[in-house]
Amino acid sequence: MSKCIKAAVAAMLVAGAAEARDTTLRMATIAPSLGAAISMATFANVVNDNLGDVEIEVSGGGAATLHMMEVARGNLDLSMTSPVVYNLMATGRAMYAKEPDAKELAGNLDLLMWYPYGAYHFAVRADSDIEYLDDIEGASVFLGPQGGGAYNAAKGWIASTTGLVDGRDYEAIKANWVTGFQAFLDGKIDVYVNGCLDPCGQFVQFTETEEVRFIGPESHEGEAVEKFLGAFRYLAEVPAGAYDGQTNESAVVSFDTAVGIAVRADLDEETVYRITKAFWDNIDQVTSDAPWAKALNLDFAASKRGMAELHPGAARYYREAGVLGG
Repeated sequence: MSKCIKAAVAAMLVAGAAEARDTTLRMATIAPSLGAAISMATFANVVNDNLGDVEIEVSGGGAATLHMMEVARGNLDLSMTSPVVYNLMATGRAMYAKEPDAKELAGNLDLLMWYPYGAYHFAVRADSDIEYLDDIEGASVFLGPQGGGAYNAAKGWIASTTGLVDGRDYEAIKANWVTGFQAFLDGKIDVYVNGCLDPCGQFVQFTETEEVRFIGPESHEGEAVEKFLGAFRYLAEVPAGAYDGQTNESAVVSFDTAVGIAVRADLDEETVYRITKAFWDNIDQVTSDAPWAKALNLDFAASKRGMAELHPGAARYYREAGVLGG
């Protein structure tokens, strides 16, 4: 495991070792080695370092789609969210179709901030005969944990750009983030997918011993792609030369989306205001060891994306910062 990932995971564990403080908030993230989870753990650490009476305890693992339900139920205080997944929860569709209380629970789920998830990286070994996503027919693929937002997004990108369908044209394995990556390391699957802001820890680790090649579709144009991207996803590139063991000589087209930190709507305004302010007022504590932090900015954080509404405490800070009207 690379030094930067070791440091990030250690930081998450420190965030979970809370000392006695007046207010303890419970945050759940996806697998702690993933970039989006590291961003959330960093948020918690910055807050913990700068507020003497508030502590955010972080636990990693599981699916954000389920964490959001637990936040809304009051069993957690903060979790990951996304515009697409929040909209699905608020309308009771897709993975929430069998959750009769999803629509009602969405009313107790607010937004603290958005941040970029990172381009989806579709990776194969450098000696693979898979040159494009169009070539994965018959291949075994890890798209993300089945039923999760990342899985559905990666599957949708493949279908919209190539017409290939999981279960008919290729096999998407059932695995969590940890076992999915391990399957790629062990050579048990052909394609591994992970959305992240470069450098991504999984690809840093992989290229310590092997070479990787990122693949895209032969074409990323057309009505199906436009429908897939919709209002909340956007085209992005995996750059050439991001990793020492990367063989791509040019950038590869993929897509990106926003993810965010969801917070209980009934958490008091002052607490949410203070943790939002503590993070953004001390963002310079996030060092060059975390280059993904360069993608964080106030305008993106407070932007309107889908049906999710900013928590009044977060909105108060963003108005003070001059990035939110009203």
